Amino acid sequence: MDVKDIDVHADSRFAAVDGMRIHYRRSGSGPTVVLLHGSASSLYGVEAVAQRLWADFDVIRPDLPGFGVTGPRPDRDYRVTTYAAALARFLDVIGVRRCAVVGNSLGGNIAWNLALDHPEHLQLTGLVLINATGYPDKELPAAMALARNPIIGQLLRRFMPRRAVERSLRQAVGPNCTIVDDAMVDRAHRLWNRPGNRSAFVDFLTTDQPDRSDEISNIDVPTLVLRSADMDGQHFTCDIAGSTEKVHPGGGHLLPEEDPAWVAGAITEFLQSHP
Repeated sequence: MDVKDIDVHADSRFAAVDGMRIHYRRSGSGPTVVLLHGSASSLYGVEAVAQRLWADFDVIRPDLPGFGVTGPRPDRDYRVTTYAAALARFLDVIGVRRCAVVGNSLGGNIAWNLALDHPEHLQLTGLVLINATGYPDKELPAAMALARNPIIGQLLRRFMPRRAVERSLRQAVGPNCTIVDDAMVDRAHRLWNRPGNRSAFVDFLTTDQPDRSDEISNIDVPTLVLRSADMDGQHFTCDIAGSTEKVHPGGGHLLPEEDPAWVAGAITEFLQSHP
């Protein structure tokens, strides 16, 4: 890795999993919490939450395969079940046997799939689902739906204009949110255009995902559901026995970036009540 890479920091770490070098950061001490970002994002998407947690927790946040510095999977397999299996192998490689997993959007989908499939050597102490996906009636953001068009998809493999990145970010946050600034757009645009990431995103969007929503009721891990009031397709609280829910009145899809204090406070309260 180029030591001048602007997205590789002094505290960046790498783990060899499935033919990739998964990029991650790890900070703090205490019970381990793994933070998973959403699609078209990176570990930056959960960094503000991590900063509020690491005084009390050992906080791990990876760049998921296909995104950020980690980059694309060699086999181009972007099924959520494959993500969950890769996450289990990643945690095994870095020596984590017991942790809570927090996921936003796609990260939440991966988290609950991990809860269904996690191997015996991994003990999940808690699950936090933030505007998570996985139900078939969850509506795709307009930009993602458009990218499934074969012609648009081929264009995206070749070029991702900065203006399109900015528009997508503004559509993903709540109507009164002001976090989308030049620095955020520049970083997202830069990561989009790392080698292989554009094509990986198109591959992810065009992957047929198995519908496992009828299995969600089998989850037996203590679960907190965090969602924005306007999010559709959110039935986790009904389906996961004993789960609790908190609703943000004005947030959009990117709650960990829009209101990291609210998210971190809810996570801390939940995990400390389930020692």
